Amino acid sequence: VAEFVKRRTSDRVGLVVFAGRSLTKSPPTTDTAVLLRQLDDVHLDMLPDGTAIGSGLATSLMRLRRSKAKSKVIVLVTDGANNAGEIDPATAADLAKAMEVRTYTVLVGRGGRVPIPVRVQDPFTGQARRQTVMTEVQVDPGLLQRIAERTGGEFFRATDADSLRQIFDRIDHLE
Repeated sequence: VAEFVKRRTSDRVGLVVFAGRSLTKSPPTTDTAVLLRQLDDVHLDMLPDGTAIGSGLATSLMRLRRSKAKSKVIVLVTDGANNAGEIDPATAADLAKAMEVRTYTVLVGRGGRVPIPVRVQDPFTGQARRQTVMTEVQVDPGLLQRIAERTGGEFFRATDADSLRQIFDRIDHLE
């Protein structure tokens, strides 16, 4: 993501993160240094657990609502299926279409049983530490495909860091 942001030298770029709810880390800006610092500050346990795709998309759209840019784009990156949030992803996609905001969706990972780092607290010392647990993760490529198609974007699936770089290269080329 940082490599992609660094290449967008003349674009206003913002950062919305989502898990069980969504949060604007950086409104659209041309100051990539500020955006990259905000990106460095993103960590797994900063928001409640879950995957609120509709909320993440809606928050991003709210940040673009007053934009006068000739081209408005959202790159939605997720590792799961929508299972949280108060806004249905289909409703958010309809709003994106009405606002003429192209949405490129990127599914990262494969789903199924995957190792997930979690924070656990020692019951005796109270110290927190990271532990990796195997967790069943649901993915919904069909949903992401529908969002992209509805908004004039494209759906991508990244299985490793190299394929994610190639996807960002493709989006960079398209935009």
